[in-house]
Amino acid sequence: MSTNLRNLETRKVRLESFQGARRLRCPLLLGLLSIVLMGCAPSYPTVEACEDKGDIQAICGLQNPEDLALVPGGKQVIVSQFGSMDGSRPGNLAFFGVDDETLRVAYEGGRAQEPGANWGDPACPGPPNELFSPHGLDLAQVPGFGDRLLVVNHGGREAVEFFELARGSNGLELHWRGCAVAPDEAFLNDVVNLSDGGFLVTQMMPRESAPWNLMKAALGFDTGWVYEWQQARGFGIAKGSEAPFPNGIELSQNEQIIYLNVYSPGEVRKIDRTTGQTLAAVDVPSPDNVTWGSDGELLVASHHGGLMDQLACMDLESGACGMEFSVVAIDPETLEANEVFTQSGAPMGAGTVILDVGGGDYLIGSFAADRMIRIHLAR
Repeated sequence: MSTNLRNLETRKVRLESFQGARRLRCPLLLGLLSIVLMGCAPSYPTVEACEDKGDIQAICGLQNPEDLALVPGGKQVIVSQFGSMDGSRPGNLAFFGVDDETLRVAYEGGRAQEPGANWGDPACPGPPNELFSPHGLDLAQVPGFGDRLLVVNHGGREAVEFFELARGSNGLELHWRGCAVAPDEAFLNDVVNLSDGGFLVTQMMPRESAPWNLMKAALGFDTGWVYEWQQARGFGIAKGSEAPFPNGIELSQNEQIIYLNVYSPGEVRKIDRTTGQTLAAVDVPSPDNVTWGSDGELLVASHHGGLMDQLACMDLESGACGMEFSVVAIDPETLEANEVFTQSGAPMGAGTVILDVGGGDYLIGSFAADRMIRIHLAR
């Protein structure tokens, strides 16, 4: 596949320190915003046909592939096939073949307890039920645990689920190994492993009064934070992580730096995990998930639609949301950021994650699509 021409016209995203961040905090604007939102309509039509468009390949037959993780070896991808935020629609975890593009369901809720060690909270009540609805996920080789997959689950309970990635006689398998049920009112999004056995997970906002909290976040009020979980002490708030609608999260290799996507009003923060100090921040419109590229840059999916576009996408029952999004590549040291790809409409919009699968190829998933797309970027 040839290079998408958009990446030849990369544009700088303005780099600012956190001390210069812009924040509107006028209560009157909350009322004005609510009036504006009620009069708005979605900007992007639903895309029904699942067909390639130019250099963009459509991969059909998926269910809201909201997050992706590359299995060591680079031949398989774990797909989080999202159900719904409120847990009313189930989803599953699946394996996708990078070369043959086959999809195989790896785990669905409602399975019986399997033999094996409990990696999560000893008080975990058992495996997810039939409403299992995976959201953000992270796969890492963790000392003492092997290849450990963590998955945010909204179905049946708000929790982080633990899975073991194993290699059986018929190929890759996922075995449930426990959970950590989130605190009351938690509304989680993305998760990342810690080498000491714990994890970090983003808390977007309180579950109750979601519309009110979305408006607060849009105006720059802190609505959430990052939780750190450890088996010995449970959930605690990570220093300096309070933000308006925290979304995607990644860690530096030495685990001292948190890269936090702040969805509203739109920036990526670089936070010292020890002190909680925000070292720098860069403007990125509505940043969703973040992954590491093979070249050492952070790859961020950035949304350009408004709130009404996002809400309309969540209500889709077929096809794909056409909302415009872009991919932003960020230098983890300087936070210099460049937009390298942008897309709206057919074959898919509303990209939530971009995954480097090697050879200049990338997979892009969405929270509202019966497909994902594959692109080629010469970077």
